[in-house]
This record gives sequence, structure tokens and C-alpha cells, in this order.
Amino acid sequence: MTPQPSIFRRGLDLAALNALSRGTAIEALGIEFVDIGDDRLVATMPVDPRTVQPYGLLHGGASVLLAETLGSSAGNMCVAEGEVCVGLEINANHVRAVREGRVTGTARPLHLGRSTQVWEIRIEDARGRLACVSRLTLAVVPAT
Repeated sequence: MTPQPSIFRRGLDLAALNALSRGTAIEALGIEFVDIGDDRLVATMPVDPRTVQPYGLLHGGASVLLAETLGSSAGNMCVAEGEVCVGLEINANHVRAVREGRVTGTARPLHLGRSTQVWEIRIEDARGRLACVSRLTLAVVPAT
């Protein structure tokens, strides 16, 4: 079986992705990129006072921010020079409450087209149980 080439065109590494996050909501919530595979991008986020709602559960909005961070970062690594991805739509199903630890999100493409991309982002708790599944649709547009 022949190994599949990477879907990523831009050679950003983890250090570069994490550096781009400085001074943004990504850094404020403690999101850290931890793995890049041939067809996936992975990041973690703490479940702590920055990311929980008043009842002590991981805030759905924080999960969506993690999902959009992963999908849009991965999408932008897939486009040609002179193109960028911007979000069109995101949805999320929150299927398990998380009260502590870290969650890990993994983005994988469902569709990589010339004008749109669709990404699935699965967010799991520290025990590997699904906490949230999200779908993000991106538009591929000329960079300005």
C-alpha cells in the first residue's frame, strides 16, 4: 500500500502555528497545537476557569472556538499561495460534559475543493471519550 501524501501545502510546523496564536483568543484560552499528521491537525485546550461556564462544565463556546481554530488553521495550510480560508458556517453537537483536565481536538477534512472546504472536528476528553463533534465550512478566497 502506497503512503498517502500530506494534504497540507504550506509547511507550517507546530512552533509556527503556536507563534501565530500569540495575543489572540487562541492563546487566551490556552489552546496549544500538538500534532500535525498527513491528514489531521490536533490541539489541546485546558478545562479551567477560562473555558468553563458557571456550572463548572466546559463551555460550548470554548469548544466551538477550539473547533474553528483547528479547522480554519488546517484549511489555511491546504490552500495555494495567494489564497486564504474564511469561515462560512460552523455547528457543534455537545455530547458529553467535561469538568476538568484537557480536551483534545482533531480536525480532518471531509471536502477540500477549489472554492470551499468542509472539516470535521472531534473533541475528546482526557479518557478519549467524545465530548463534542463539529463541522466547519470554509470559503477559499484570494488573499488581500
